[in-house]
Amino acid sequence: MTLQYVIVQQPSTAAQQLFLLYHGVGDNPHSMAQLGGWFAREFPQAQVVAVGAPAPGHYWFSETAQHDQSEQQRVNAVLPQFVDSVRYWQQQSGVQSNATALVGFSQGSTMVLEGVKAQPDLAGRVVAFSGRYATLPESATTRTTIHLIHGEYDEQIPMQHAEQAAQRLTALGGDVTLDIVEDLPHAIDDRSMALALKHLHYTVPKRYFDEALSGAKPGDDDVIMMM
Repeated sequence: MTLQYVIVQQPSTAAQQLFLLYHGVGDNPHSMAQLGGWFAREFPQAQVVAVGAPAPGHYWFSETAQHDQSEQQRVNAVLPQFVDSVRYWQQQSGVQSNATALVGFSQGSTMVLEGVKAQPDLAGRVVAFSGRYATLPESATTRTTIHLIHGEYDEQIPMQHAEQAAQRLTALGGDVTLDIVEDLPHAIDDRSMALALKHLHYTVPKRYFDEALSGAKPGDDDVIMMM
């Protein structure tokens, strides 16, 4: 099964950042493209692409057990195709992983979280709206800065999943922020987007401090540098 892409923004000059957006169950890349408009306006030199799930029902992995497979196994089955979508657009745009941001909602967030869990060099930033890991990570890295944004009243994926993920990543020495949006159900609203954009503009990745201590200089093409 092939993936569907909707190009939201393609700069006339060389792209400085890459934003890839992954939707939830039953949704499609066209609706995520509307969300992508926010990132396009804030980052005019970024390539912004919404990616559609491969399954006919517009989902990344089945939410019901099949052949006694765990959720992690179902995610792992589609993970190579997910990773290929990221690598493909990095190659097409000429943007390296440290200037790549993966943005997901719901099941799309599970895919971006699991993607960077499996391949820590996949992206420099993750924005996970209303999502969760299939299973909490056993290790973490500062190569990826993870922004968890979750609704207080999310009944589909309760906010405790985001809290547990933040606690685990912090304990493992990872780089994570957590924002709980008051009174918000399983959705993205203007407050959620404002938080995401604020983090992308102003939250300094932890790896910068590590690089400073080692005498290295952060690259100018990272998402954080685009004010």
